[in-house]
Amino acid sequence: MRLWSVHPSILDRMALVACWREALLAQNVLAGATRGYTRHPQLERFRACDDPLDAVGHYLTALRREADDRGYSFDASRVRRGDAANPGIPVTTGQLAFELAHLRAKVAARDAAWLVQLPDSASPAPTFVETPGDIEPWERGTLAP
Repeated sequence: MRLWSVHPSILDRMALVACWREALLAQNVLAGATRGYTRHPQLERFRACDDPLDAVGHYLTALRREADDRGYSFDASRVRRGDAANPGIPVTTGQLAFELAHLRAKVAARDAAWLVQLPDSASPAPTFVETPGDIEPWERGTLAP
């Protein structure tokens, strides 16, 4: 599961679609609607919020808005709490840099045209607020080959 912290506008098509699917799964996990992935480390930051379902709802809404901007059709009815307030989840500069490098490696292998438009540094997704620091303690990923 990769719930990107970087702004969805820099995600290529495959990353955006996969993130949507995985965030829907995260929503089901947080709602107690599935038994899989209940201990996934990326869910820690949503669970730390006062209302995890609101937090993931805000995240999904931001992904859907990006999809709409690109002319994709993500089903808004699948978001349980699409009108949730921004939870302002902290994400470190180190995590954003790690994810940008990870995305860059993935995109290099699948979409050279998208690679050239990736920024030198990443802004956070609307659900997150950038804070100083290293890679997040919950990060278990490695850079894509």
